[in-house]
Amino acid sequence: MNRIAFLGTGLMGAPMVQRLLAAGHPVTVWNRSPDKAEALAADGAMPVSHPGQAVAGADFVFTMLSDGPAVAEMLFNRGVANAMSQGAVLIDTSSIAPAQAQDHADRLQAMGIDAVDCPVSGGVIGAREGSLALMAGGEAAVIARITDIMAPLGRLTHVGPAGAGQVCKLANQQIVAITIGAVAEAMTLVSAGGADRVRFREAIRGGFAESRILELHGGRMVARNFQPGGPSRLQLKDLNAVADLAGMAGLTLPLTETVRAAFSDFVASGHGDTDHSGLLLHLEAMNPTSKSKDHP
Repeated sequence: MNRIAFLGTGLMGAPMVQRLLAAGHPVTVWNRSPDKAEALAADGAMPVSHPGQAVAGADFVFTMLSDGPAVAEMLFNRGVANAMSQGAVLIDTSSIAPAQAQDHADRLQAMGIDAVDCPVSGGVIGAREGSLALMAGGEAAVIARITDIMAPLGRLTHVGPAGAGQVCKLANQQIVAITIGAVAEAMTLVSAGGADRVRFREAIRGGFAESRILELHGGRMVARNFQPGGPSRLQLKDLNAVADLAGMAGLTLPLTETVRAAFSDFVASGHGDTDHSGLLLHLEAMNPTSKSKDHP
């Protein structure tokens, strides 16, 4: 039986742990806020008070943390890497910069630990349903070792060497952010033109504009439910990382820059913890007469 440790049991980590437990894997969990880890005891997880306890003797160690510095702090400053067994595999499902993922992999390899950067896409719903897109960067032999472990979480694709998973996640986040912006602008135009947003969304479903964003985030927009599945501050973090990578590659990405500026303004206005579909609120503030008449 594979022994799994999972560090970071927040919005995404908790349902991922539940999927692993339901598949019959023993999982030891740790979270910075202990109550979030302790809540998983009812599902069969074993919460511990220190991350080093969680990873001791584990075959596979998952991290789902806020950013690259948080992952580095956990691995190398809080003793997690030292507490891991040689031959264990770190599976970092956090969204961090590709260069950071490459650095972590190199440092862990020198300690006899294999590493996979495997950011995910699909949000909380995908985590609950086990339908996440799992973008794995690392050595092919190591990816083969984690295939069965990842099966309850979603669809695993090996996209290249260390860091490549994070590159693909950034490209994914480009598409998500730009499409959210497109749907939000369309909602703004529809209201200004006197049409009904709910019926507009229904009318275009199944056509060329159909997408997961229109389905889920468009649904949030018409319901005006902006409780965070994906906080806007994290969307902005990813867009900033896209801009950094584009700058290093000498790329000009005008659509990405436009939507990054919009999210930057939205977060600066106090909406860092608003769901990224809430970018609609930013556009409504810019165009006050366009707000849907169906909702206050």
